[in-house]
Amino acid sequence: MSRGEAPFWGDVARVFLLQDYNTRVVVLGAAALGLAAGVVGCFTLLRRRALMGDALSHATLPGIGLAFILVTLTGGDGKSLPWLLLGATLAGAAGLGVILLIRNLTRLKEDAALGVVLSVFFGLGVATLGVAQNMQAGHAAGLESFIYGKTASMTASDARLIAVAAGLSVAACAMLFKEFRLLCFDAAFARGQGRPTLLLDVLMMAVVVAVTVIGLQAVGLVLIIALLIIPAAAARFWTERLQWMTVISGAMGALSAALGAAISGVRPDTPSGPMIVIVAAALFALSMAFGAARGVAPRLLRQWRLARRIGRQHLLRAVFELSEGRTLTPGPSPEGRGERGTVLIDDLLAARSWSPGALRRQIARARRAGLVNPAGDGVRLTETGLIEAERLTRNHRLWEMYLITHADVAPSHVDRDADHVEHILGPALTAELERLMASDLPARVMPVSPHVLNEGSRA
Repeated sequence: MSRGEAPFWGDVARVFLLQDYNTRVVVLGAAALGLAAGVVGCFTLLRRRALMGDALSHATLPGIGLAFILVTLTGGDGKSLPWLLLGATLAGAAGLGVILLIRNLTRLKEDAALGVVLSVFFGLGVATLGVAQNMQAGHAAGLESFIYGKTASMTASDARLIAVAAGLSVAACAMLFKEFRLLCFDAAFARGQGRPTLLLDVLMMAVVVAVTVIGLQAVGLVLIIALLIIPAAAARFWTERLQWMTVISGAMGALSAALGAAISGVRPDTPSGPMIVIVAAALFALSMAFGAARGVAPRLLRQWRLARRIGRQHLLRAVFELSEGRTLTPGPSPEGRGERGTVLIDDLLAARSWSPGALRRQIARARRAGLVNPAGDGVRLTETGLIEAERLTRNHRLWEMYLITHADVAPSHVDRDADHVEHILGPALTAELERLMASDLPARVMPVSPHVLNEGSRA
């Protein structure tokens, strides 16, 4: 299919079904790169070294130019990919060494070291490429593709080299998974345990250099940072566990690289490297919106559900306390559950800062849940609602008693502090509160509201 020509469905099927040999080479080679970059990127992201890959990718450029010059002067093929990648690897390792020297031997912080290496090495790379292109021999045209990437020119030997290097990088991350995880989350603890944190740091950055070098052919040194950061950042929205994060990130990296290369195959006028990054960005946007662990939509849904639950609990406790004040004498009551009287809507509005509309909605939801029944101008707790309201009120007052007794919170302010915690008191925390307050409260007895006791003491 020629450039600018609209693709037919047959072309799309042929590319995405990998029917052509060249398509299989390019797509599978790009997928291997994306897999390795996604796995390695998880550790650099959690280690807060996301831009380390950017600096190291730029540091590889002078190695490419010098490798071309030296191999050409010795009579070899200066554009041989293994030699170019070897030069890029050595230059990237030199850049890593300079970053570590600046960080450890000076008072400059790591971001300054990254900036120095990125700018200086990239400047050296542009200079060496200029020298290479002015050489009479070697035909340096095309070396600039390492800056922006040229996936479509990948050969079978290139793809095999990328697959081997990617496999070794993933294997290294798997073997050092526990050490890398400890280094990412608590380097000080790892150092205290006698782990060689500096060596582990160097090994992690060495893997980053390896992935960066093999990614030069596919997306170029400018865009390789996207494959190291975007899949890992997208995976963070789906899980809180590092094991699953690495799996998801690797899958997203492989998928974005394969889809980007395939789309570029369908439309030859779309370069592969930018297309890979665009697909990765689309996956990131979907993850940010719908990721199960940290996505925007699930978080808003959880907040909405929590707000409804809190509103229902406030309503039940308000109805219980108002009916308790009318039908029961103040003080602990060993009696069983009795019939609660009707609580007027006006009293509920005065008890909390509800608007009339908000209160009507809360009552309607509680009625649908079988917790309250309307009764004239008020509401009455059902048997199920009474059980739930007693539990909520007891937990609230247990927490109030704990704050007054052990945290020296004034009784006049304790209700506000207790409101922030009572909605997350589970059975274990409630049992612990009962154990702590056992000397002041008989088992299974409703505590007296500290506000009632406070008013009585003032009287």
